Amino acid sequence: MDLSLNGRRALVCGASKGIGKAIAIELASLGAQVTVLARSAETLTSVCEGLPRPSEQRHTSIVADVEVPDELIHSVEDHVNSYGAFHICVNNTGGPAGGLLVESSVESIVQAFENHVVMAHRLMQVLVPGMKVENWGRFINIISTSVKQPLEGLGVSNTVRGAMASWAKTLATEVAPWGITVNNVLPGATETERLAGIIDRTVERTGRTDAEVRTRMVGEIPVGRFGRPEEIAAAAAFLATPAAAYITGTSILVDGGRTRTLS
Repeated sequence: MDLSLNGRRALVCGASKGIGKAIAIELASLGAQVTVLARSAETLTSVCEGLPRPSEQRHTSIVADVEVPDELIHSVEDHVNSYGAFHICVNNTGGPAGGLLVESSVESIVQAFENHVVMAHRLMQVLVPGMKVENWGRFINIISTSVKQPLEGLGVSNTVRGAMASWAKTLATEVAPWGITVNNVLPGATETERLAGIIDRTVERTGRTDAEVRTRMVGEIPVGRFGRPEEIAAAAAFLATPAAAYITGTSILVDGGRTRTLS
C-alpha cells in the first residue's frame, strides 16, 4: 500500500490545535511538506517546529484569520507564488456556536456560511490550477456527523455542514479528470476545546451537571468513549495518500459507531 507523501505539499487550516494539529503531524510523518494555517503566530511557530521531518522536509506557516477572508486568500496566494503549488488542502474551520436554529440570527448563519463554504470555495479557486498542472490533488474537508444525522443544539452548524458536504460532492465530480479527489471526514464527539464548549453550553441550557452531560454523550457511542484527535487525523491522512486515489465524493464517519444511518 502506497502511503508515501514524499514530495507533496499540504495546506492544513486550523492547525494550531486539536484535530487540525493532529492532521498536520500525521501528514508530515508520511513525508509531506506541511504548511500550517491559523490565527495565532506564537502557537503556529511551536506547531511548525514540532512537526516530524522523516524526509528532512521544510515546514512553513501562514498566520491568517478565516474571518478576514481577503487577507487569508492573499496570504495563501503569496505562499503558492513563493513555494509552489499545494497538492493537498485540508479545510478545517472551527464550528459555529451551539444553540437552537429557531433562536439563531440570520447574521450568524451568513457568517458561518462565509467561514466554511465560501472560504473553502475561495481556497479551491486558488489551489485547483496548480493541482491540474500536477494532475494530482486532494481536498479533505473536516466537517461533522451532522451531515448524516443532525445534532441537537447545533442548529447553525447542522445547516452549514450539510451545505459543505453538497459543495464537496459537486466539486468531486468536476475535478476528478485531473486526478483530484474531494472527500469529507465526519468526526464524532472528539476530545477537543470544541467538545468542551459544547458540553458547557449543554450544562447551561439543560441544568445538568458536566458529568451527567458527558455520561449521556458517551452512552450514545457504541465504543464507549470520546474520540481522540489522532484518530480523526488517521482517516484524513489516508485520504491524502496515493492509496486513496479511487476514493472521491464520499463522507467517512469517524465517530465510534454513534451515527445510526447506513450511508
